Amino acid sequence: MSPLVKRKKERFKLPVKYWLLILTAVSVLLMCLTFMTDFKFNTANYIVGYTLVPFQNGISRIGGFLSDKAELMVQIKDLISEKEALQQQVDELTMENTLLMQDKYELNTLRELYDLDQQYSDYEKVGARIIMGGSSNWFDSFVINKGSNDGIEPNMNIMAGSGLVGRVVEVGPNWAQVISIIDDTSNVSATVLSTSDNLIVSGDLEAMENGHIRFSQLVDSDDEVSVGDKVVTSDISDRYQPGILIGYISYIEEDSNNLTKSGYITPAVDFEHLSEVLVITEQKQTIE
Repeated sequence: MSPLVKRKKERFKLPVKYWLLILTAVSVLLMCLTFMTDFKFNTANYIVGYTLVPFQNGISRIGGFLSDKAELMVQIKDLISEKEALQQQVDELTMENTLLMQDKYELNTLRELYDLDQQYSDYEKVGARIIMGGSSNWFDSFVINKGSNDGIEPNMNIMAGSGLVGRVVEVGPNWAQVISIIDDTSNVSATVLSTSDNLIVSGDLEAMENGHIRFSQLVDSDDEVSVGDKVVTSDISDRYQPGILIGYISYIEEDSNNLTKSGYITPAVDFEHLSEVLVITEQKQTIE
């Protein structure tokens, strides 16, 4: 080895004390880096805790709110289903109740017709159903489901409720048209049952608005006729069988001629609610 190379090696050789100094500096640097790294981690944790945790809490609350709402919607849906089921039950019960009420009404009507049939047992009768009413609110005229095929003829008397309804005016094979005693064109020869005094009962739809029909030409010189007396069809009537109840006197007054009286009768039949009737199948002139 040349003296020059040997001399260079000796020049770059560090003493031990310098190596100790370098190692100390490196140690200090590593400690500082460690401290700085812990500080950054702590700062990052602080920032994360300050920003992300409230955000996560908000997300959690929103999630809980949405979960509650979803559960509420399920409950509402269940309630709606229960309501629909209950409404269906109510509709079914309402329909059943309506049918029962209708059956009860028909039963009462048939019972009234049966009682009426027994009361006027001297007359042959046939039952019929009203299939068409008139143009007014009252059954002043209507059509029944029996006709000439059933032996129905014009002028046969019609009864319902507790008494006289009217008479047949036109007949078809399986239908018949009836005019009621409340019709404006109707006139019936009648008698006050308690005194046998005769009078004329005239239909009046305007008076029927107050539940009455008119009567006139009552001769009651002894003032024996009073409110509440029964009025029935007269023996002298040319179209109606005798003794059929028409109604009850509700108002009476003396006419201006001082010879006769007039007033109003409350009919024995509910002319606003008719459905079933009885047809007397005998003509007036055939009764002996």
